[in-house]
Amino acid sequence: MIPLQRFGVLAHPLRPQSVPVSAAIVDSLRQHGFDAWALDTWTEEELINALHNTGMVIAIGGDGAMLHAARVCGPASVPVLGVNMGKLGFLTEIPPDEWDRTLPLLLDNQFWVEDRMMITARVIRSGGECLRVEALNDVVISRGGEMGLARVSAYIDGGWTTTYNCDAVIVATATGSTAYALASGGPILPPELRNMLIVPVAPHLSLDRSIVLPQGADVELRIEEMRTQPFLAVDGTKAFQFQADDLLRVQASQHTARFVRLREKTYFYRSLLDRLEPRVSNEPR
Repeated sequence: MIPLQRFGVLAHPLRPQSVPVSAAIVDSLRQHGFDAWALDTWTEEELINALHNTGMVIAIGGDGAMLHAARVCGPASVPVLGVNMGKLGFLTEIPPDEWDRTLPLLLDNQFWVEDRMMITARVIRSGGECLRVEALNDVVISRGGEMGLARVSAYIDGGWTTTYNCDAVIVATATGSTAYALASGGPILPPELRNMLIVPVAPHLSLDRSIVLPQGADVELRIEEMRTQPFLAVDGTKAFQFQADDLLRVQASQHTARFVRLREKTYFYRSLLDRLEPRVSNEPR
C-alpha cells in the first residue's frame, strides 16, 4: 500500500492543452485534503527536487511523457499514473475525462503498481567512462541520416557474438520490445520480464535475427569503423556522438520504473492487440 499524502502532477511542456487538465487534477486533490504540486515545464533536476515525500506522480501526455517521468521517478521509487493526451498512449492508463472516476479508486487503494526493468548504458572511451544514462525502452547505436552502414561488434557476457553491418543496433528492454524493436522485426516480450533484446536494423550480409538475452546478461557494442557518424539514442532521443573504438556497455539498472495500473493484470495483451489488429471501419460505403 502506497501512502498518498502528497501528489505531483506533470503537464506536458509542448502541449498547452495539458495545463488546464493539470490544474483541474491539482484542484480536485486539494479539495480532498491532499497536498499536491504541479509543474507545467520542468527539468529533471526540478522534478527530482519536487519528489521529496511524494507518493505518486500523475504525468499528462503520451508515451514520451511517461518515459521521461518514469526515468526520473524510478530512482526515487515513485510510481507514475499516465493520463493520455498523446497519439498512442501505450504506457498511459486513463484519458483526461476519466479523472473524476479514477480519484475515488486511488483513494480506496483500488490499483496496483507495475514494476518494469530499466537499463543502464555507459560509453567507454580510451578506458574511461564518458557517459552514463538510464533508459526504459531502449538504447540505440544508429548511423543517423548519413549514407553508409554502421559496423558494430556485439559481445554478450564478455564473449564475441557477431559483427553487424547495419543501419542501427537496438538494445531493448521488455518495455521497449513494443517500440522501435518491434518496428524492426523483434519479438514482443511481456512487460514483467527482465530480459534484454539485441535487434539489428536493416542488417546487410550479417546476422538478421533478434537475440533474446537471459536475465542479468551484460552487452557490449563496439564501434569498429567510422564510415558514418554514429550516435547513441536513449528512449528515442539523441544523447551522444560516438568516435571510433568507443564501447557501449548495457546492463540491467538497479532502478525500476513503476506504473500505476487500474486495469486487470492481463491488460497488456488486450491493449497490444487493440493497436496491432486491423480495425473494422463503421463508415458508410
